Amino acid sequence: MRIVILSGLSGSGKSVALHMLEDLGFYCIDNIPAALLKPFISFTVRSPEATYDRTAIGLDARNTQAEIASVPQLIGELKRSGLELEVIFLRAGEDELLRRFAETRRRHPLSTGDIGLREAMALERRLLEPVVSAADLVIDTSRMGVHALREIIHQRVEQRSADRLSITFESFGFKDGIPGDADFVFDARALPNPYWEPGLRNLTGRDPEVRMFLEKHTDVARLTADIARFVRARVPEFQASNRGYLTVAVGCTGGQHRSVYIVDRLAEEFGAELPNVTARHSALPDAGIFRARGRPAA
Repeated sequence: MRIVILSGLSGSGKSVALHMLEDLGFYCIDNIPAALLKPFISFTVRSPEATYDRTAIGLDARNTQAEIASVPQLIGELKRSGLELEVIFLRAGEDELLRRFAETRRRHPLSTGDIGLREAMALERRLLEPVVSAADLVIDTSRMGVHALREIIHQRVEQRSADRLSITFESFGFKDGIPGDADFVFDARALPNPYWEPGLRNLTGRDPEVRMFLEKHTDVARLTADIARFVRARVPEFQASNRGYLTVAVGCTGGQHRSVYIVDRLAEEFGAELPNVTARHSALPDAGIFRARGRPAA
C-alpha cells in the first residue's frame, strides 16, 4: 500500500497535483481534517478493498494550529510502522501567489473581514511550517504552469521506485531567484559565459556549439566533477535517513547556457549509475518539464 499526503500553500497548485494523482489511479480525498488523518489511514490499511492500495490525501491550513502541529509526529509513527508513506508540499513565492489570486479572483481560505490577503498568506505559511518540516518532497511552483506541474508529479511521484532515491538536477538563472525546492545549490557564474559569444548567445547549453565551447575550458569540467563528487557522497546519507527525494540546483546568470550544460552532464553521469534520475531546466522555454535519465530499476 502507498499513501501520499499532499499539502501546500493556497494557490500553489495543490488541486492540480491531486487531480494528477487521481488520473494516475490514486484514491484521492481532499481537505481532510487533520484530526481525522490517523483514523482515515487506519481505515484504508485495514480495508480489504484494492481501491485504497494507492491513496492520496489533501491537507491544508483549514485546521487548528494544534491539529497541524500533531501531523509530523503522526507521520513519524506511520513510517516507523512500515507503511509506505510520503509527504509532498507545494509552495510558491509571495508575488506569484498574489498574481494568481488576482487573476482567479478567488478568496484565500484564511482571509476574513479582519484579515487581508497578505496577512492570510503569512498566517498560512506559519500554520503549515510543521508540515513543511515533515515533507519528503517540496516543489516550488513559482515558475510552473499547470502542464509542467502535472509532469513533475508524474515523473517524481508516479515513476519513483519504492525505497529508491529520486534525484533531480535543476538548472536555473540567478536573475529569477534561487529555486525554493532545492536541497543543494551550486553557482556556475564564475565560469566562462557563452552569452558573450555572438554566435552562441541565442543558443542553450543543450546545443552542440555551446557544449563544445564549454568543454574547451577545464574549470567547467572541474566544477562539474566537484558537484558530482559532493552529490555522490550525499546519496548514501539520504538513503540511510529514508529520504525519498534529492534536488540539486545549479545556477548561472540567465539559466540558459552554463547551468543547463552542467545539469545535463550530471544527469547523464548519475543516470548511468542510478534509477530515477531526472533533469529540469527552469529557464528554458519548456520550463518545468522533467526528463527521465535513469536506468531501469532492478
